[in-house]
Amino acid sequence: MAQSNTVNRKWLLASRPHGEPSRDNFRLEETAIPKVNDGELLLRTVYLSLDPYMRGRMSDAPSYAPPVAIGEVMVGGTVSRVMASKHPDFKVGDWVLSYHGWQDYALSDGSGLTNLGSAPSHPSYALGVLGMPGFTAYMGLLDIGKPQAGETLVVAAATGPVGATVGQIGKLKGLKVVGVAGGAEKCRYAVENLGFDHCIDHKAPDFAEQLAAACGNGIDVYYENVGGKVFDAVLPLLNTGARVPVCGVVAQYNATALPDGPDRLPLLVSTILKKRITMRGFIIFDDYGHRFGEFYQDMSQWLGSGQIHYREHIQDGLETAPDALNGLLKGHYFGKLVIRVGNDQ
Repeated sequence: MAQSNTVNRKWLLASRPHGEPSRDNFRLEETAIPKVNDGELLLRTVYLSLDPYMRGRMSDAPSYAPPVAIGEVMVGGTVSRVMASKHPDFKVGDWVLSYHGWQDYALSDGSGLTNLGSAPSHPSYALGVLGMPGFTAYMGLLDIGKPQAGETLVVAAATGPVGATVGQIGKLKGLKVVGVAGGAEKCRYAVENLGFDHCIDHKAPDFAEQLAAACGNGIDVYYENVGGKVFDAVLPLLNTGARVPVCGVVAQYNATALPDGPDRLPLLVSTILKKRITMRGFIIFDDYGHRFGEFYQDMSQWLGSGQIHYREHIQDGLETAPDALNGLLKGHYFGKLVIRVGNDQ
């Protein structure tokens, strides 16, 4: 169903998933488009960002942000057009970055919006390389990873929007960059298009051996996006004084129990102690929101000069969002996943 100028479609959270999410965890509701009151503006969603953190927000387990309530609209970053405005700071036709989730239309009082102007060259980039994923890559690597020229950086999910950006910034800073990705095509892309020195397919039966061979001098910075068997292979290769920014653990988001096998915690803790490893999690806007301008200036310059390359996977139709989220969590997509909800006119 195409976007309508009379109906607002909303994906609501219908139930909390146990393990892998399914369409049964969502409910599509249709309502009238809301009317604009004084001080408000009406936004029409053009692009919706899908990101791994959404799986955590479907759960009511304690976390850094409150869960989506049952019966509420699923959360998500959006790039929208202003369709009607009774707000002095926004005009009809403006593009805005907003956070109104999985729906066609939303009312706003202007709080939390970023005005992108009337004609941004790539509006969807505000959901990716010039937005949260790019900012996450930049601050995690540079502030927590503290890279030094000549060191070895390993980044998991190397062709995703965060990992691809981490690796390219690493090359700009003079690092040896080893990516980890799923499949030969993604690994070729990381080396041939993104400039990584190596990329190892985590599906290979000898993955751990290949990673060790590519990191002959050990690992100084490991940018953690995945967890699971990738981290198991990385841990013994970490050098004394290594830094590990922890951005996510997507391999564990659908887990309903602890992984099989021996308890890994004593090994992890003793390795952190013996090798004096810094391992730090971070929530990008909570911890670094005050430095967004610094990131935006640098990333805009790198993009404009062709030093950073960016790939999007744009999928059409709000109705596809539940299945697309599940595919994202399984690593089915190549580049930043964005749902094109409506036309850009």
